[in-house]
Amino acid sequence: MEKNNKIMAITIGIICFILVLTIFVQFKTVEETDISGIERMQETELKEALSQWKQKYEEANEKLEDTNEKIKEYSNQEQDKTKTSNLLQEELKNANMILGKTDVEGEGIEIIVSDGYKVEVNGNRAEQNVVAKDLVNLVNELKKAGAEAISINDQRVVNMTDIVDIGNNYILVNSQNVSNPYTIKAIGEKTYLQSALGIKNGYVDQMAASGKNVTVEAKRNIKILKYEAKTDKNKMQFKYIKEK
Repeated sequence: MEKNNKIMAITIGIICFILVLTIFVQFKTVEETDISGIERMQETELKEALSQWKQKYEEANEKLEDTNEKIKEYSNQEQDKTKTSNLLQEELKNANMILGKTDVEGEGIEIIVSDGYKVEVNGNRAEQNVVAKDLVNLVNELKKAGAEAISINDQRVVNMTDIVDIGNNYILVNSQNVSNPYTIKAIGEKTYLQSALGIKNGYVDQMAASGKNVTVEAKRNIKILKYEAKTDKNKMQFKYIKEK
């Protein structure tokens, strides 16, 4: 009986050991399987997340580069527009000055011409009146000497300016009556302008010799008013010339 109990105990022990060992092996296998699965799952998810973030980064970077290019393009266009606008404004300003459409100032000379008289051989005094031709010749002399702006009694002289006699008493400049004495202003290099008009036997000398009164004075600052059309006739209108 005792022998049988020992055999049974040993058998039960062996069976228990085998069961425990089996359970342990199964647990170990399940544990390893779960961990490797989890690791594989995390690695896959990480790879997918990394791939997604990389794609998002590349897309964001492309958008950033595209935005920077557009900003640069807009900036260049704005700079070009500003440069073009400034250039056009400068050209317009120069054109207006050339056409006499703006008030200007600068160094130059002032010429005052007035009627005079000449003593004849018999002692009589003959009146010597300033005529339109005198003013035209003075204007031409000033232009040849480099005058950049000219006026006669504040009437701006431009390419279309008319200087004509009306009878023996009046001179019209820009179709406006101007009277004696005649003040001619010219802006330019004052020393050269004065020297050009003061040349011996030049037109100023000839006028003075004829008995007319002429004075020439250099000035550091002269103001010349813009050309103003006061009649329809005097407006700068072109009927026949066209831009080519």
